[in-house]
Amino acid sequence: MSIIEVNHLTKYYGKSRGVVDVSFNVEEGEIYGFIGPNGAGKSTTIRLFLSLIYPTSGDAKIFGKDCAKYGPEIRQDIGYLPSEVFYYGGMKVIDLLKYSASFYKKDSTQRLHELADIMELDLTRKISDLSYGNKKKVGIVQGLLHQPKLLLLDEPTSGLDPLMQQKFFNLVREENKRGATVFFSSHILGEVQKLCGRVAIIKEGSVINIQEIKALQKDNYKKIKVTAEGLDEAQFALQGVTNLERDDDGFKFFYKGDINQITHLLSQQEIADLSVEDLTLEEIFMHYYE
Repeated sequence: MSIIEVNHLTKYYGKSRGVVDVSFNVEEGEIYGFIGPNGAGKSTTIRLFLSLIYPTSGDAKIFGKDCAKYGPEIRQDIGYLPSEVFYYGGMKVIDLLKYSASFYKKDSTQRLHELADIMELDLTRKISDLSYGNKKKVGIVQGLLHQPKLLLLDEPTSGLDPLMQQKFFNLVREENKRGATVFFSSHILGEVQKLCGRVAIIKEGSVINIQEIKALQKDNYKKIKVTAEGLDEAQFALQGVTNLERDDDGFKFFYKGDINQITHLLSQQEIADLSVEDLTLEEIFMHYYE
């Protein structure tokens, strides 16, 4: 069952591009990555899901219901963490979170305190006294306190120190095991690589690839480094070789294609050292953007 269905979703702000003809599905129980640099259209897509803004054309459905028509009903089962959090500065943390909890048709008091303990959040302090990182913790507790069916996380770890980031990742995994679907938008590719099963890459408002993380790494380029005497750049003039650079006594490069071509080429050399690695998600991502 698809929790999120996106069909030719397009949003323009006047003449400025938001997202253009975006289509993808997120299945129930997935942790789905949505990656791209700032300005690629990640936050616009999430705001369209929440009917905070409305599409120019196309549509998005969550739980099988049109986001624009059924926004208030859908949001009862969504936990949202925006990239930037802004609150009433004069309120205490506990009062703000109780106010947030009052919008949902369940008693979230116990869960509120559990989450605050996990994130080491002082509920007695005023919002105006909190650092940016602690305000982000408030956002995390607020987004998770009603145990939503869907989590929409937009650059969720900005402002958190490494220890809190790890605690947050553990929370996300626990919510996913409980049955929550997670839509994880980020430009920090290592986070996506750790958490997500599938990923969509968005570039200049358009989705340019959707693939499982493992397949994206396996079926993509290999990173090869070879050390040998007498190697010449011209020897690597093969289809599929890119990013060729001289490296000490040899070369390093990316290669996509029949690996037998490379092994045949290298078998004719006296090799001192050879390494073949999968690209990291960051290297794959940068390759798509180049």
